[in-house]
Amino acid sequence: MSIRVGILGYGNLGRGVECAIRQNEDMELAAVFTRRDPSALSILTESAAVCSVADAPAWKDRIDVMILCGGSATDLPEQTPEYVKYFHVIDSFDTHARIPEHYANVDAAAKESSHVGIISVGWDPGMFSLNRLFGNALLPEGKDYTFWGKGVSQGHSDALRRIEGVKDAKQYTIPVESALEAVRSGENPEFSTREKHTRECFVVLEEGADAAKIEEEIKNMPNYFADYDTTVHFISQEELQTKHGGIPHGGFVLRSGATGMEKENRHLIEYRLKLDSNPEFTSSVLIAYARAAYRLAEEGQSGCKTVLDIPPAYLSAKSGEELRAELL
Repeated sequence: MSIRVGILGYGNLGRGVECAIRQNEDMELAAVFTRRDPSALSILTESAAVCSVADAPAWKDRIDVMILCGGSATDLPEQTPEYVKYFHVIDSFDTHARIPEHYANVDAAAKESSHVGIISVGWDPGMFSLNRLFGNALLPEGKDYTFWGKGVSQGHSDALRRIEGVKDAKQYTIPVESALEAVRSGENPEFSTREKHTRECFVVLEEGADAAKIEEEIKNMPNYFADYDTTVHFISQEELQTKHGGIPHGGFVLRSGATGMEKENRHLIEYRLKLDSNPEFTSSVLIAYARAAYRLAEEGQSGCKTVLDIPPAYLSAKSGEELRAELL
C-alpha cells in the first residue's frame, strides 16, 4: 500500500517534494493544495488533484501525510497547528529560537486530534541537529561548530529584494576558511559572528537607483548584514540569471573533543553537506520523515515530534531485516 501524500504550497519546496515522491516507490502524490487559482497551476503528476487550500480539510480521509511547504516567518506558525487537526503533518520550520514555542503549539493540537506532527525537518534544523546531538553525546568534553555555505540564503536574498531600488538579488553565505581550519586543527577557538562567515551579494538595480546608497543600506542592515564582512556586486539581470540562477547550499557541523583521564586524546567529528539544490534536498528529507510519521501513526502514537525523537530505521523504506543485513 502506498503512503498517500499531500503537498500544501507549490513553490520551490513543494515542487521539490513532488519530485522526491516520484523517487520513493512506497509513496504517491494524492493532491497539491494552493492559495493560487488551482485551474492555473500546472504540476508534474497527472494523477494528482490540484485544489484550493480551502478544500484541504475535506481530504482528511484521503491523505495519510500532509507536507506543509510554507515559510517559517508567517505561514508555518499558523498552518502546522491548524492542519494537524486533520492530517499527520511534516513541516520545515527553521526559526531556531522559536522552535520550543512552535513545538508546544503543534503538540497540543496534535494530541487533541490524535495525529502526528513532525516539525523542523530539513538539513538545519534537521540533519545538522542530529549530528550536533551525536557529537555532544559521544564527546561530552568538547565544542560544537556549525558553518553554513557556500550557498544561497533565500531569506537574506529576499531581504535584499525588499530594499527600495533593488530589482533582483541573490546573497551567498560563505564560511571563513581560516576559521574552519582552526576548528579542524583541534584548537577549539572562540569566534565572533564576523569571524565565522562572510556574505556576498549580487544585486540588480532599478533604473536610476543610487548604488552607493543601496550598498550602504545593505552593509548596515541589522540582523542580516551589519555583523558580517559583506561584499556587494552590482550586475545585470542577465548575469544574475545565467551565473546565479540556482539555489545551492550546504555546510559543516563539527564537534571537537577530548577523551582520556587527562583529556590527552583529541577527536574531531565532521559532517558535510554540499547541495546543488537547497529546496530539493530539503524535500528529500521531508519525504523520509513523512514515512516516519506514517509509521508512528500506525503504532498509535500522536503529538509533536522532531528529528531528534525519530528512530532512524523509520526513515527507510527497507525492512529491519534488510537494514541489518545491508547497512549495519
